[in-house]
Amino acid sequence: MPPSLDHPNDRFALSHGRIVLSNEIAVGKAIVVEGAKILGVADAGALGSDIEIIDVHGRIITPGLIDLHTHGALGHTFNEPTPESFATICAENARRGVTALLATLAVAPIPDLVRGLEFCRAWRREAPTGAQVLGAHIESPYINAAQKGALDPRNLRMPNDGSVDALLEYHAVLKIFVLAPELPGALQLVSKLNDLGIIPAAGHSSAKDSDILAAMRVGLRHVTHIWSAMSSTIREGPWRKPGLLEAALTFDGLTVEMIADNKHLPSTLLRLAYKCIGADRLCVISDATSGAGLPEGARFQMGEMEYEVHDGVGMMFDRSAFAGSTTLLSQMIPILTDVVGIPLVEAIRMATLTPARVIDVHARKGSIAPGKDADLAIFENDFTAWRTMVGGRWVYARESAPK
Repeated sequence: MPPSLDHPNDRFALSHGRIVLSNEIAVGKAIVVEGAKILGVADAGALGSDIEIIDVHGRIITPGLIDLHTHGALGHTFNEPTPESFATICAENARRGVTALLATLAVAPIPDLVRGLEFCRAWRREAPTGAQVLGAHIESPYINAAQKGALDPRNLRMPNDGSVDALLEYHAVLKIFVLAPELPGALQLVSKLNDLGIIPAAGHSSAKDSDILAAMRVGLRHVTHIWSAMSSTIREGPWRKPGLLEAALTFDGLTVEMIADNKHLPSTLLRLAYKCIGADRLCVISDATSGAGLPEGARFQMGEMEYEVHDGVGMMFDRSAFAGSTTLLSQMIPILTDVVGIPLVEAIRMATLTPARVIDVHARKGSIAPGKDADLAIFENDFTAWRTMVGGRWVYARESAPK
């Protein structure tokens, strides 16, 4: 059995597993960990007697999953700036093999978003007891009302109304900032975000491809949840004008998020995104709300808006729109492999190394390689997590007899 959750040995090896590396699945190998770092991958038979060997009994070992877009779980959201909310969400993600995430804030009044960013900044200084919070992701108020989806329309604003400066004070913790590039003042905001080191992302938008190209010239480089709350081709007289969807599928300078719960998108669209964009630019996200982990029929809230878990997904009561997913990241891996037909190595890359590259933490996270953080997940065949490790420490262990 693995070492204690509270006091792991400083140096050990995870052996007898199927190790998912960046381009292959390795067997007969072992991952050697010392302190908070991965020392390397070695032949299992070459390990010395001075190192503790942890037998994972044929399970799947992957880099820890990284969720760039997740709002909450178990009745809590990151819009609630409390230790209970953050701890609950991070613990539930660790229970699913997620080792790092961005605390994603939904549209809310500016003072509420400021409080959320303040708390997120403070929380990052704490040693992780669950998934590590790498920063914040805002689905900002500067989106198009026509593409609001389930976000609260009462809090929408324009990029040029002067309110954004209060949020940009927290640029050190802000990693991704979603906006509609076609709105007045949006291009200036994209440029400012880029200068501050924040990733400008197009989402909840009615943009044409010409709007996207203009925004890319000043720093736009990411697209939020493809097909969800975004424009597609329209007709202007005889002319067809591509929208944000077509730009996301076509422009190589964009990284793209995809909700792979098999609810937001059917398998044909999931496969189309993978074929057009590829595993190195397409990252899987949960977009999980506080309904994640709650039973069918449960009601949940984000801000002042209330929703329902229906048919395994978050829903508006009038069934006019989805309200985020109720599926966390590891549950999406079998959908990618078994339903969509993506090779396991690439499906794992879409949930690990690709998101790490998006937010520029790939030098230390996202793959199993010497010198990287010892953020690891050990899964059963159905991608139920058996053990989760963050920085060389076990943050989750499912107690069961070894298989």
